Amino acid sequence: MSSIIYSILSIYIFIAMGFLAKMSFKEKIDDKTITIINVYFLQVFLTFWGLLLRPVDITLLWAPSAYLVIVLIVLLLSIIVARRLFSDQKERSIATVAAIIGNTGNLGIPLNIAIFGEDSIPYTTIVNLVNVFVVYSFGVYYYSRGNFDVKTSIMNIVKIPILWAAIIAILLSVNGYKPSETIETMLMMGAYASMTMQLFLFGIYLYGTKIKEISKSLLTLVVSVKFIILPVVAFLILMQLDLSPMIKGIIFIELMMPLAIANVNLASLYDCSPKVVTALVFITSVMFLGVIFAATKIIGYF
Repeated sequence: MSSIIYSILSIYIFIAMGFLAKMSFKEKIDDKTITIINVYFLQVFLTFWGLLLRPVDITLLWAPSAYLVIVLIVLLLSIIVARRLFSDQKERSIATVAAIIGNTGNLGIPLNIAIFGEDSIPYTTIVNLVNVFVVYSFGVYYYSRGNFDVKTSIMNIVKIPILWAAIIAILLSVNGYKPSETIETMLMMGAYASMTMQLFLFGIYLYGTKIKEISKSLLTLVVSVKFIILPVVAFLILMQLDLSPMIKGIIFIELMMPLAIANVNLASLYDCSPKVVTALVFITSVMFLGVIFAATKIIGYF
């Protein structure tokens, strides 16, 4: 269990640095510029590095398929509930999509290694790949809808470079391409810069965020979907599938991940209440410190 705790706490160093930087320099730090550099440039390196580091094994499709089905079911439920509860378009967008965008990469992969060992890596890698497409399709669309019409929101999906980078990287991987040591080093540098900047940006937005000002209805719905509805739907579906207990456990743990910092990136990029989204990411991350221990008990039933 100590390895799980250390995996979670280690990422908070860079968040704290971002918080302190914003507190010290305030308006001298331009949040939007950092977001644009990260999303449109550095995350392209992260995408290529993540997908080319290990060959994409299409024989492992059961795990990501189950993950995607569960996410889409919960997304549909969130759409229905959010339309009834929220009249404000930004709150409706956040309530619809935030809970399904979990931190399956930076947190999910090392946590699954801590729980299941390195045998989990092929499964977590391809599940994270599916999550990338969820983030930069549904995530981009709904965060865009906070300020833009349907047509513009769809075009924003097409414009996002990470989605195209992922498609190209998958095609290269499937066709057996392996980057040279030089290329791999370059991609790794960009990837780690991207991950560090994401955490740093989260700390920047965390500064000045007032949790008390968040709509209680929005907070209750997002937390309920993330830690009650999503795990219940996941458990019921996974119990019906003929998969090994390890694979079921991996999928369940990945679905239990707290809100990803990618939520903050997209909310900032499309001006969809990034401070509110930052607070939601922070709250679910803190709650996760307790939830993860319950999750490790639940996977024992698979």
